[in-house]
Amino acid sequence: MTRSLPIRIGAYTLATVVSIFFVFPYLWMLSASFKDTDSILTAPLQLIPETFNFDAYRDIAVMSGIPLSTYIWNSVWITFASTVFTLLTTGFGAYAIYRAPNLPGFGLLRVGFLLVIMYPYMLLVLPVYLVMFQLGLLGTMTGIILFLSVGPIQFFLFEQFFRSIPSEVIEAAQMDKASEAKILLRIVAPMARPVVMTVALITILLNWAQWFPILVISRSTDTYTLPVALLSLNSELGVNFQGIMALATLTTLPVVVIYLMTQKYVIEGMISGAVKG
Repeated sequence: MTRSLPIRIGAYTLATVVSIFFVFPYLWMLSASFKDTDSILTAPLQLIPETFNFDAYRDIAVMSGIPLSTYIWNSVWITFASTVFTLLTTGFGAYAIYRAPNLPGFGLLRVGFLLVIMYPYMLLVLPVYLVMFQLGLLGTMTGIILFLSVGPIQFFLFEQFFRSIPSEVIEAAQMDKASEAKILLRIVAPMARPVVMTVALITILLNWAQWFPILVISRSTDTYTLPVALLSLNSELGVNFQGIMALATLTTLPVVVIYLMTQKYVIEGMISGAVKG
């Protein structure tokens, strides 16, 4: 007992130092958004501003002739719609492959999803751009949402969870002459709540931060999101430093709040889904 106390103290001390190391840049960004340039240069490590300056937030109220509320709405709508679409496509797709892995093309589809995990969005932009052009979806919200709904990681999590379900559970339902829809909705769906929550949160965090695919598919600032608008503050004419800090704060704050409120469900879902697989 006496030996474990110093170890615990050392572990907590190390965890605290590491946490401060990672949290400090975010706190500095938040603080800098309320400072003027002189305050940042004269006291760069001071986290609490002597006076709170809201000029940066007033400056970003309208960017490139577009109100800030438009960028916020685009971010919310694109993230919400792409998350719902991702849950439906990857969830039902993974369940179909789990239940009927020998159907023609299902094996190739599964391998295709898993291969895409190794490639970043940037490598997929050119083929997706050509597909969107052929479908006439360039510059539209629909095109952006469909592109962001490609979720190989989400598919992998769903598939691993379905593989962890004991076969006896499905066999017992089949012996009771339950239909496939009843098995999915009444047996599998309640069991899948942790992984559904995990996939939803991962998709929200990923799609909220996306900027390159949206920048490629968009044809006007009307479809820009907050991360894309953040790029517009850095131009050849100069860098709006305070504006960048203010907009970066508004962009990251919702994600931080959502993650802090739901991190327990993310961990539970990863354990119940990916680890068991």
